[in-house]
Amino acid sequence: MKQPATFLMLAKTFKGLEEVLAQELIELGANDVQLERRAVSFRGDKALLYRANFCLRTAIRILVPIVSFKAKDTDELYQQLRRLDWSQYMKVDSTFAIDATVYSDAFRNSRFVTYRAKDAIADYWVENAHKRPNVSTQTPDLLFNIHIAKEQVTLSLDSSGESLHKRGYRVATTEAPINEVLAAGMLLLAGWKGQSDFYDPMCGSGTLLIEAALIARNIAPGVFRQSFAFEQWPDFDSDLWSDIYNDDSQEREFEHTIYGSDASFYAIQQAAKNIKSAGVQKDIELKQIRIEELKPIADTNALVMLNPPYGERLKSNKEMEDLYSSIGTTLKHQFAGATAWIISSNETAMKCIGLKPTAKLRLLNGELDCQFNKYELFNGKRATHLHS
Repeated sequence: MKQPATFLMLAKTFKGLEEVLAQELIELGANDVQLERRAVSFRGDKALLYRANFCLRTAIRILVPIVSFKAKDTDELYQQLRRLDWSQYMKVDSTFAIDATVYSDAFRNSRFVTYRAKDAIADYWVENAHKRPNVSTQTPDLLFNIHIAKEQVTLSLDSSGESLHKRGYRVATTEAPINEVLAAGMLLLAGWKGQSDFYDPMCGSGTLLIEAALIARNIAPGVFRQSFAFEQWPDFDSDLWSDIYNDDSQEREFEHTIYGSDASFYAIQQAAKNIKSAGVQKDIELKQIRIEELKPIADTNALVMLNPPYGERLKSNKEMEDLYSSIGTTLKHQFAGATAWIISSNETAMKCIGLKPTAKLRLLNGELDCQFNKYELFNGKRATHLHS
């Protein structure tokens, strides 16, 4: 499976993070960077493929498209895939798996698409080698991705394997932890580079704190992972990968402090375990305290970020509105001078914050459509600040 010097790749992401991901790719040296739907396409060489998996904070997976064609139904899909020379991409004794994403009325069942694609590969090898390759859902040698939009089918090799949000540092969890890729994307959207103190006063299991520390020190998020799918490819260059993996020349010093707090003792315990697992405990201070009890901060240039409960689980509207109202009061009085960002799917509760957002973005947290709002926490009255 010899790759040309440069080739097309596709980095998948979440809705709302496409531009941040494109900027990450440009900084990595990618060419022909183009925004797509929940993805960014780009061109580069094998070294960039490895770096993209290792370094990108806002990518879910990196795909290498093999072929694109039109198909009206699963029979036509089978015939097109059956014609491919599969010996270019795998051996008969390679184990494989297929993941399908379908946006089409003609292909309503992604499982059946997967089933027919597996048939096409198996039948190719039976005819050409008189042997069937094995499917492995746990640790396949090769992971193929099929994307269908209407009648357009794209077959790709998945170079990542497990989703890139699975960094490898999370050893403990709380209810509804924020996805690591979303957390990193929120921080990058807020312009975080480690230039000030950082606060998360509802830190849960510590994901925002850890991602903030990794960005501040420019530590690659892939350093904690056990493996990537490209390591199983026939053309895997172990020397090149070793050079990329062991290169820490881009890491930097961090002169400030990251503060995490939560009302829950259990959450603070879980956060401490994850922070230790990520090796960033020297940058982060943890404290069990209710948000209403926080004292005024010292660094008025600080960045504050919150992922409060959305009220999806049991809490009454009154409880949620009171909680968000207390968040707004605390931000105004205890974080004066700082910049705050809050994500939530509860738009009614967000209005109870009582502060005027200076920016509003839309993000998806899982299946939940969320507001991601920015608040400039001025000293004194806002009008006074604007006219000063």
